[in-house]
Amino acid sequence: MLPGEPRRPGGRMLKLWGRINSPNVQKVLWLLEDLALPYERIDAGLQFGRVNDPDFRALNPNGKIPVLEDGDYVLWETNAILRYLAMRHGGAAGRALYPEDPAARASVDRWMDWQLSTLSPAERVMFWGLVRTPPAQQDWAAIHASVAASAGCWRILDARLAAGGPFVEGAGFSLADIVLGTLVHRWFAVEVDGRPNFPALRRWYEALHARPGFLRWVGVTLT
Repeated sequence: MLPGEPRRPGGRMLKLWGRINSPNVQKVLWLLEDLALPYERIDAGLQFGRVNDPDFRALNPNGKIPVLEDGDYVLWETNAILRYLAMRHGGAAGRALYPEDPAARASVDRWMDWQLSTLSPAERVMFWGLVRTPPAQQDWAAIHASVAASAGCWRILDARLAAGGPFVEGAGFSLADIVLGTLVHRWFAVEVDGRPNFPALRRWYEALHARPGFLRWVGVTLT
């Protein structure tokens, strides 16, 4: 439980499993922060282990983070957790983040799915190669290929923001900004030669620093 935070009405405490340097966990932490929802977080994954323990596998048989517990309800898969929190506990703010109108909601879903299917696979090698691999073991051919693939994705979003910004879905901040904003920090935070300049993407990235959840959990040193 966060210091000074009361329990939610009904006495149940949201519980989030996951380490704070996981981008998938950071997405959830960002949303929890922006919605001012109290929660308890338990370290799990990488150096913290736990993901192969029987009690964790009972929560998520995939052995991956994050996992959300809301009383007796258990949910895994990051973007599903974001949608659930916005709809279940977000109130008016949650409805703005994940609109009820079918077309508006589908547009947000489109970017959330694109992040999973296209952007994350493109940028993963860049991040792991530059941040989590010792210099002597870095595969620069693979890193540069990942940078190029990432740039192709960010070019799409840069064009979208240039045409309709200031946020991914226009005037209103949404879950699409959270899932993409968590990864755009990795794009701007790493040092790599030949990275293209995307002005609209940069403006959007800088605007995200006004969000309390981004500042606390995402806009930090990469580890």
